[in-house]
Amino acid sequence: MALPEFRNEPFTDFSKPENSAAMEQALAAVRAEFGKTYPLIIGGERISTEKTIASLNPARPSEVVGRVASASVEQANRAIEVANATFASWRKVPAAQRADYVFKAAAELRRRKFEMAAVMVYEVSKSWAEADGDIAEAIDFCEFYAREMLRLAGPQKVYPMPGEDDQLQYVPLGAGVAIPPWNFPCAIMVGLVVAPMVAGNTIVLKPASTSPIIAAKFVEVLESVGVPPGVVNFVPGPGGSVGDALVDHPLTRFIAFTGSKEIGLRIFERAAKLQPGQKWLKRTVLEMGGKDTIVVDETADLAAAAEGIVSSAFGFQGQKCSACSRVVAVERVYDELLDRVVERAGSLTVGDPTERGTFMGAVIDDKSRDKIRGYIEAGHREGRLALGGEVETEGGYFVQPTIFADIPPDGKLSQEEIFGPVLAFIKAKDFDEALEIANNTEFGLTGGLYSQNRERLARARDDFHVGNLYLNRKITGAMVGAHPFGGFNMSGTDSKTGGPDYLLLYLQGKSIAEKL
Repeated sequence: MALPEFRNEPFTDFSKPENSAAMEQALAAVRAEFGKTYPLIIGGERISTEKTIASLNPARPSEVVGRVASASVEQANRAIEVANATFASWRKVPAAQRADYVFKAAAELRRRKFEMAAVMVYEVSKSWAEADGDIAEAIDFCEFYAREMLRLAGPQKVYPMPGEDDQLQYVPLGAGVAIPPWNFPCAIMVGLVVAPMVAGNTIVLKPASTSPIIAAKFVEVLESVGVPPGVVNFVPGPGGSVGDALVDHPLTRFIAFTGSKEIGLRIFERAAKLQPGQKWLKRTVLEMGGKDTIVVDETADLAAAAEGIVSSAFGFQGQKCSACSRVVAVERVYDELLDRVVERAGSLTVGDPTERGTFMGAVIDDKSRDKIRGYIEAGHREGRLALGGEVETEGGYFVQPTIFADIPPDGKLSQEEIFGPVLAFIKAKDFDEALEIANNTEFGLTGGLYSQNRERLARARDDFHVGNLYLNRKITGAMVGAHPFGGFNMSGTDSKTGGPDYLLLYLQGKSIAEKL
C-alpha cells in the first residue's frame, strides 16, 4: 500500500469539551508524577547518579516537575563509545525498517499527545495552545523525516558512463550528539533525534537542563516502539563539562545543536579542533539566535499587522528564536500602528498556564527573568515605555508584555537578542530606510513585511536577508514541510529543518562505478 502524502498534524480545538477535559486529565496525571527521577540511559542500561538535575515549574518554582540523573564526563564519554559501537549494526538496518520505527514513534506521540503537552505546560510554562503546537510539530518531524529517508534510500539519479554501472547512494555519518533547547523542548528535541536516527546514525541526547523531563518521556516513546538499545542514549548533564566532553570526543562524528549564538560558536570552535585519534572533520548543524523584525509600510493593513506583531512578539513569552523583537514602521503609520499594538498587547492574559485562558505563562527561570529586567532598564534609557515593564520578583517568573517606542536603530534593544516579551518600535522615514534597518543586525533568521505594494513585496523577497521571510502574516509558527526553517549570518548554518535538504546533513554521498 502506498504511503499517504505528508500532512501536518492538526492542532487541537480546545473549545470542544472532550479536548478540554482530556487536557485537564493529562495535567492532573502529570502533576501526580511530580518529583519522579529519570535515570541516564546508555546502551539500554538505566543508570542512577548521586547528583541530579531538578526541573522546576517556572510558574511555581517551588514545584519540582521531576529530576533527571546528571551524567559525569566519564559517563558522557561512555555514551559516545556505546553509540559508536551500536552504529556498526544500526547503519545496516534497512532504511524502510528505520523509518517504520519513526512512524511508530509518531503514532505513540499522537496517542500520548495530551500527556506530552501537559508536561510542557508545567516544565517550560507553555500555554495550552503553545504546548499543543509543540507536540504537533514533533509528530510532523517524525512523519516528514521518515518519508524523506524513504525518498533518499537507494540509488540516486546519475548519468552513467557507457559500459559502466554507476550509482550514487547516501550512507550515514556515525555517532553524533543532539543538544536541543528548552524553548521547543519536544519539537526541536524530537527533530534533532529522529532525523539523524532515521538516516542510520546513532545519537547521544543531552537535553536542556531546564527541560529534561519531556526528553526523558520521548526516550520512553522510542523504547516502547522497539528502537534498539544504544541507538539513542539519554545523557543529561551540565553543558560546561558534559556538553564539552561530548563535542570534543574523537568518536563524535557530528553535533546537532539549537540554542544561543554564544554556545553555538563555542561548539563550532571546539568541533573544529582535531582530537587525538579523530579521523574526520566533525559536521556541525547549528541553529542559533535571531533579532527578528517586522517592517510595516504606509500601504499595510494595520489591523492585520498589529495582530501579527502581537502574536509574533508575545507568543510563549517572546521566547522563540523566530519571535518579533523589533517593529520598523514608516513614520506615516508609526503612531497609529503603535497604538493598535499597545491596545492589543495590553489585553493579553499573563498567569498560570495550566488555566486554559492564559496566553502568556512565566519565562523559563530566574536568570532569564533577570536578564529581561536588564533589557527593560536599557529600554527606559534608550526609548519611551509604551506598555508593561513589570517583572515579578517573587513567586513565578512572570514578565508583563512590554513595548518601548522610539528605540534607535543601533540601540541595545535593537541589536541584541532578548528572548523575552520585550518589543522595540523603531521609526523609519520611508520603506527604503525601513528595509535598511531590518538588515542592520548580525542575525538573519526570520523577518516580515506588511505591505500592499507588490513592488515592495518583491523587493523584500530579494533584499530582506533572512532565512525565513513572511509577507503579510506573522513571523512565527513555521510549519514542517511548508516552511523549511533556518537562518543566515549569526543565526546559524541555515539547516532548513522540516525541508527536503535537512536529512542530507546527516548523510554522506558514496559514488560507486563498476565496469561492465
